[in-house]
Amino acid sequence: MTHGRPLLNRRLAEFGTTIFAEMSALAVRTGAINLGQGFPDTDGPEEVREAAVRALRAGHGNQYPPGPGVPELRTAIADHQQHRYALAYDPDTEVLVTAGATEAIAASLLALLEPGDEVIALEPYYDSYAACIAMAGATRVPVTLHPEPATGTYRLDLDELRAAVTPRTRLLLLNTPHNPTGTVLTREELGAIAELACERDLLVVTDEVYEHLVFEGEHLPLAGFPGMRGRTVTIGSAGKTFSFTGWKVGWITASPELVTAVRSAKQFLTYVSAGPFQYAVAEALRLPDSYFDTLRADLRAKRDLLSGGLAEAGFQVYRPAGTYFVTTDIRPLDSSGDGFAFCRSLPERCGVVAVPNAVFYDHQKQGAPFVRFAFCKRTEVLEEAVSRLKGL
Repeated sequence: MTHGRPLLNRRLAEFGTTIFAEMSALAVRTGAINLGQGFPDTDGPEEVREAAVRALRAGHGNQYPPGPGVPELRTAIADHQQHRYALAYDPDTEVLVTAGATEAIAASLLALLEPGDEVIALEPYYDSYAACIAMAGATRVPVTLHPEPATGTYRLDLDELRAAVTPRTRLLLLNTPHNPTGTVLTREELGAIAELACERDLLVVTDEVYEHLVFEGEHLPLAGFPGMRGRTVTIGSAGKTFSFTGWKVGWITASPELVTAVRSAKQFLTYVSAGPFQYAVAEALRLPDSYFDTLRADLRAKRDLLSGGLAEAGFQVYRPAGTYFVTTDIRPLDSSGDGFAFCRSLPERCGVVAVPNAVFYDHQKQGAPFVRFAFCKRTEVLEEAVSRLKGL
């Protein structure tokens, strides 16, 4: 304490060390298989790694790259949006490269929000959403996705979403495919969200980093819906798609006005980052469609392997339509429904680490019995984890 005041900014007082750091440290300490944090245990394509090596040796990006990102990457991002979704963006004025999706989220919220604004986020939500909203001085308003045990899925109640909008609502923060539930919003749901945003004149930030990891349904960028092109900031990332999470290369695509606003905040965060890696990601985005198809098929098989093993172990499994996470209900195994206690004891009980979903909720009681497992691991690792989990 100094002058009777806590050292940490009061806006961040509720956020301690992230659950991912805690559970990853627990995995190291116990030698358990870490299915808590969402990072792959193998690197991405060799040709993409070699592209980074070539850039380093050629001196491309070893000094400060351009503030908006290197032209090669911005052009590749624009071409990707056009090829995949028929969305046209000007790489010079409508694309901004960021230090991963995390910075894209932070810069977008810091740029677009003021104290007193309300932000609606789908709950459970990735933990950085809450912290970034708090840093912007805004108020988060969670709209809860509801588990449906009969179908093993989560559902968005559009009436609840509409009821959450008030005169103070400035922005909707969406994530589809959704971490941690694996929900992929449908065309009908996205259409209703677009109508609501237009009707109430709301900005929308959409986190679409799992866009290529959809196993059922299809990924539809909200920016492609009527009236949304000029009010939507779309966030993408190389980490999840190409298995280079440590490179921290993300981006936004949006109208020139929105990009200019977000860049005004971003320039005072990292300024620039990942210079040589930007050239490599530009090449990665131009990989043939077969790469993305193979990635999706591989992860679908791993989803099925882990989901089946968790069900055999006694969990209620919520089978994800996208991402690389499986949410489970622990109550068939633990009547207390305490996900925190369950996850902290799991490494000692069977040598596996998971993450309690309650950390992603404002309404923690609603998330208390749910636990998330990641399946972006080698098949033999998942098979060993499934074998260990049977001991429960």
